[in-house]
Amino acid sequence: MTDTTVANATAGKPTTAAPQQVPELAADLDAGLRRLKLAAIRRTAPEVLLTAKTERWTPEEVLRTLVESELAARDASNIVNRLKVAAFPVTKTLESFDVAASSIQPKVFDYLSSLEWVRTQSNLALIGPAGTGKSHTLIGLGVAAVHAGHKVRYFTAADLVETLYRGLADNTVGKIIESLLRVDLIIVDEMGFAPLDDTGTQLLFRLVAGAYERRSLAIASHWPFEQWGRFLPEHTTAASILDRLLHHATIVVTDGESYRMKDAQHRKDRP
Repeated sequence: MTDTTVANATAGKPTTAAPQQVPELAADLDAGLRRLKLAAIRRTAPEVLLTAKTERWTPEEVLRTLVESELAARDASNIVNRLKVAAFPVTKTLESFDVAASSIQPKVFDYLSSLEWVRTQSNLALIGPAGTGKSHTLIGLGVAAVHAGHKVRYFTAADLVETLYRGLADNTVGKIIESLLRVDLIIVDEMGFAPLDDTGTQLLFRLVAGAYERRSLAIASHWPFEQWGRFLPEHTTAASILDRLLHHATIVVTDGESYRMKDAQHRKDRP
């Protein structure tokens, strides 16, 4: 094939422009962004500047894009850090909770999901048998609160009292309670799984009293309130705990067949 033939064969065919090479950021700018700890801007700036040049962005558009990238990266990093501090034992979400199969009314679930009760320093008490969605609901609400910008801590009642006991042993219990009260939502799961002695009850009261009308508490228990004397032996203190816990609280009673039992039966029935 002659050169003329090649030229004729390719004539009229669209040519694909080679993609523009993204230039590296100037060394002084890179160093400055490192010092300012603007990691996302440092990472995205070369491509943003190239796009801005190609599409003739205004300086304001360039600045807005860079700032938005930094804010998005920091928000994502903050969520990861708050989830780590919250110390959830597993990851559960509100989206994965089957409201239709639960005894929680959709209107109540929607209110809890709105997190308005957290914003107003109100409390939540979930009462019902094992396997009726209490822990899933607590953790799902906690995860949602983290994503909404709130600070959260999760404990089982046994772990919480053990933490307070350790502080009592080395005379730091006041600092521990003060630290816990810096978060927006304290979740206490499995309340009543094990009985507390008088000292444990007093320690729990100190935390509940400190949080009263200042922070939100969310608890779950399989014991109805009138039977809390089974695991809180000091009745006067138990009454004081309930008084402060329930004064500004949404109370949700869960019932029905255990999700775990239904799931186990479903697996058993599979061929």
